[in-house]
Amino acid sequence: MIHIVFQPKDAEALKASFLLDGALQGDVLVIADDFAVGPLAGLYSSEGIEARKNWWRGVLAGGDIDGAVDNDSVADDNRTVAELKQRLQNDPAEICWIWAAQNKHDVSGYYWLMSQLKDFQGRIFILYLNNLPFISEKGHIFYPTWLFEIPAREFLKARNLAMPITLSEFEIDPDEWTRLSQEDKGVRILEGGKKLSQYSYDYYDEELKKFITGDWIKANKLIHQFLGKAKQTTGDAYLLWRLKQLITAGELDAQGELKGMKDFEIKAKAGVSVEQTATS
Repeated sequence: MIHIVFQPKDAEALKASFLLDGALQGDVLVIADDFAVGPLAGLYSSEGIEARKNWWRGVLAGGDIDGAVDNDSVADDNRTVAELKQRLQNDPAEICWIWAAQNKHDVSGYYWLMSQLKDFQGRIFILYLNNLPFISEKGHIFYPTWLFEIPAREFLKARNLAMPITLSEFEIDPDEWTRLSQEDKGVRILEGGKKLSQYSYDYYDEELKKFITGDWIKANKLIHQFLGKAKQTTGDAYLLWRLKQLITAGELDAQGELKGMKDFEIKAKAGVSVEQTATS
C-alpha cells in the first residue's frame, strides 16, 4: 500500500498510527509543493514546471529558506509522481491512498495529483476528511482542518473513509484543475467540499495590515500573530514575500535588512494612520 499526504507533519502523524495497526502499514509519500498559491498554468509541461520554480525562487529570495527550490531540502513532486506511476505499473496489485483534510492546501494538491492518475482508476483511493468529527487527545469532539491534528488512534477510524476515486470523478475533477490553471490567479481559497475560489496575489495583504501599528514589530512576530488570529492563512514564506512587496511599494516603513523574518522590523507608514494602512 502507498499513502500520499501533502505535508511532512501529516506523514509523521500517519506513520504513528502504523504502530497501532499493521494493516495500515505502507510507504508514505509527501507532495511538498503548496499548490494553493502561485501559478498553475502548464504544470504538466517542462515550461510550466520551470515557470513555477522561477516564481518560487522569487518568493523565497533572501528569505529564511532561500535556495530551497534548487537543493535537496524539498522533494521533487514531479519525480515523486513519476516513481509512483512506475510502481503502479510494475505491480498491478498495488493500491494508493490519498489522504486529504478539508483545507485549501490539501484540496489543491489533490487536484494536481489525481489528474495524473486516471490510468490507475480502481486502484486510487481518497480519504477526504470533509467536515467529519474526530476525538481529540483530551477526549473532545473536534473537526480537524489538518491531517496532523488527528491522534494516531483516530487514523484507525479514518481508514474506513477510503473510497475509490470513481471513473466519473476522474472525468470531472481534472476539469476543475483546468479551470484553476486557466484563470491564472495566485491564491486559492476553499469554499467548502472540494470547491476552490481564486484571488489575486495580494489576497492576504489587507488582513496582514490589520496587525501593523505605528510601533515597530519584527516581521516574524507579525507573521506569528497573523497565523494565530487570521481566519484565512497561508505559509509563512508567502507572507514574508508579501510583506516585502508592500515595503517595496512604499506602503509600509521598515528598518533592517529585507531578508529573513528576524532581520527587519515593520510599522505603519509615517504620517498614515493605522486605519488608513488597513484600508488603503
